[in-house]
Amino acid sequence: MAAPVGNALIGQSGGPTCVINQSLVGIVEAALASKQIKSVFGAVHGIKGVLEERLIDLGRESKATLEAVASTPCAALRSVRKKPTREECERAMAVFKAHDMRYFFYIGGNDTAETANLLNELAVAERHDMHVFHVPKTIDNDLRVNDHCPGFPSAAKFVASAMLGDNQDNRSLPGIKIDVIMGRNAGWLTAASALARRAEDDGPHLIYCPERNFSIDAFIGDVDRVYKKVGRCLIAVSEGIHDAHGKLIAESKEVDSHGNTQLSGSGALGDQLAALIKQRLGDKLRVRADTFGYLQRSFAGVVSEVDASEAREVGRTAVRVATSGEFPHGSIAILRDGGANYRAPYRALYERTELKNVAKDTRPMEAELLRGDNDVAPAFLDYLRPLVGKLPETARLSDFAVAKRLSLAT
Repeated sequence: MAAPVGNALIGQSGGPTCVINQSLVGIVEAALASKQIKSVFGAVHGIKGVLEERLIDLGRESKATLEAVASTPCAALRSVRKKPTREECERAMAVFKAHDMRYFFYIGGNDTAETANLLNELAVAERHDMHVFHVPKTIDNDLRVNDHCPGFPSAAKFVASAMLGDNQDNRSLPGIKIDVIMGRNAGWLTAASALARRAEDDGPHLIYCPERNFSIDAFIGDVDRVYKKVGRCLIAVSEGIHDAHGKLIAESKEVDSHGNTQLSGSGALGDQLAALIKQRLGDKLRVRADTFGYLQRSFAGVVSEVDASEAREVGRTAVRVATSGEFPHGSIAILRDGGANYRAPYRALYERTELKNVAKDTRPMEAELLRGDNDVAPAFLDYLRPLVGKLPETARLSDFAVAKRLSLAT
C-alpha cells in the first residue's frame, strides 16, 4: 500500500527519562527527510496537548537546538499521564484531521502504547488514513517484546553508580541501609544495583524484586543473617514489593488515569521497613532508608552511550517503517542479536511489532535472571553490562596492620 502524504505529529507521555529527547529528535530528523511528510509538529503535554490543540512547529527549530535538546534529560515537549475517553479520542481525531496529520508518533511506555492503540482503532473506524506508531520509552524496562527499553540503561547506570557510593558509605559507617528503587511490577531497575558489587562483602547484600513474594519474617531473617556475618547490611528493594496475596507492602490510595497506584516520591516503604527492623532486631541498631525517587529517571550526566544511541535510532526507525507503506501502525521494539545468549557480542536489532503486543500489560524479569528471593543471577549481569557501559572505579586500602604495643585487656 502507498504511504499517505501529510503532516506528522509527535507526543511524549509518561515518566521522563534521560534519553527520551533522543527519540524525539530522531523522529524529527527522519520526518524532515521524508518525502511523505510535509511538516513536523509537536503536541505539548502529549494527548492533552492534542485535545487542547497546543501544537508547536518542530520543523522551525535549528539543528543546533535539536541536538542540544537531544542531550537534555526529561520531556522537551512536556509529558502527561492520561488515558483518553472515547469522546476525547474523537476530539483528538478532529484535531488530526484539521491539521492534516497523517502520522502520529507517541513516545512512552505501555500505557502510552495503549493510548496509541485506541487512537489507531478510531482512525481505522473513521477511515482516516493516519499511521500511528508507538516509540518505546520506560526506565521500568517492562515493555513486552523488547529485550530492553530506551531510558532503562541510563537509569540502571544511575542506580548502580549511586549504590557504589552507598556501599562505601555503609562500609565507612556500618549499619543497616535500605534503598527503595523504582519498579512497580518489574524489578529490572532494582536488580541493576547488583552491578555495584566489586568485592565479596560489597553491597547490596540483599535485593528484593516484585517478581518474588515478599515475606516480612523472611526479610528480617535475611537482614539478621547478613548483619551478623558482615557487620553491616545494604538492601535494594523495589517500590512494588508485595506479599503472597498480591498486597503491596506500602500501599497508596492515589492512582493515575490508567489505574496505576502512585508509589514513587514517597519514603513510606523505606520508613516502614526500617521501623520493622528496629522493632524486631533491636532499637539500638543504626538503620537508615533512602528513596531514590524521580532522580533515577532524570539525573543529568549519568547517561549510557548505548542508551542515547538506541533511543535516537528507535525514533528514526519509527519514521522509516511508518512511511514505508508496509505497516499503517505499530510499535518499534529493540531486540538483541543472539536472543537470550547474553554472553554473545552485543548488537541491537529494531523490529516493528503490533501495538496490542506492548499496550497495557507489563513484562516482568524472567525467572532465570533471579536467584532465590533476594538476589539476581549471574545471567542478569551478563544481560545488563553492555547496556550500562563503564561505571566509576572504586578502590580499597590494603589495611596493612601495625602490631599492637599496648595491651588493652582490662
